[in-house]
Amino acid sequence: MKIVFSRKGFDSAAGGGPSPIVDGRPLSLPIPAGAASRTSYDALGLGEHAQRASRGRFGGADLCHHDPMFCADGTCLFGQCGAAQTHLVNQGVGVGDVFVFFGLFREEASGEPHHRIFGHMEVEEIVDLTHPAPPELIEVGHPHALAPHGRNDVVYRGPGATVRTAPGSLRLTVAGGPPSLWQRPHWLRPGGLSYHDRADRWLPGKRLRSVARGQEFVADIGKRRAPRDWLASVIAAITAS
Repeated sequence: MKIVFSRKGFDSAAGGGPSPIVDGRPLSLPIPAGAASRTSYDALGLGEHAQRASRGRFGGADLCHHDPMFCADGTCLFGQCGAAQTHLVNQGVGVGDVFVFFGLFREEASGEPHHRIFGHMEVEEIVDLTHPAPPELIEVGHPHALAPHGRNDVVYRGPGATVRTAPGSLRLTVAGGPPSLWQRPHWLRPGGLSYHDRADRWLPGKRLRSVARGQEFVADIGKRRAPRDWLASVIAAITAS
């Protein structure tokens, strides 16, 4: 089994600033999109938040890349392509593996930017978009179904959810930051996360200096119990009311 730490949403490069936490709830702002999307920030109820986070560069009428898409029936649809999808294939990510979505957020009280987990998805199916996209993906307006991105474009589909609260257990960044300095899960061994092979990233005190760029970081947990217990606690925190 593999756990994929998947970076998504606004940051200083895509969008211009962290996503907000509003009334205790993290709101992951999808990155801006072009004509391949038919979803605006206003359609998601995020227009004012996008305008504020981007310092006016984007507003409610602008289109966004609504992905991952969390549907009302408890299904998550997540598209990936290009080098990031090639990396997932090379790492053997498939049915039964779990994506843990994280992003850059701003603390509601202090304004401190930090990385935190905001959602998850268990892979039940991988839809190959080199063939015509299934009608149901087009109907919901998934951006990868509307405009496939090449030979290795797919949509991962399975049960998933996004957070309604911001518990400390889902924060990755150590107290005081910077955002890329993580308190890593106790089971995550040095060198056990793709793109993080360098020894100097694995610091004392179970800290990890995460890479500045990249989308999909894969941990192959095999049959170990500790990572599964951690994942169960993360999913419980995500789905708690």
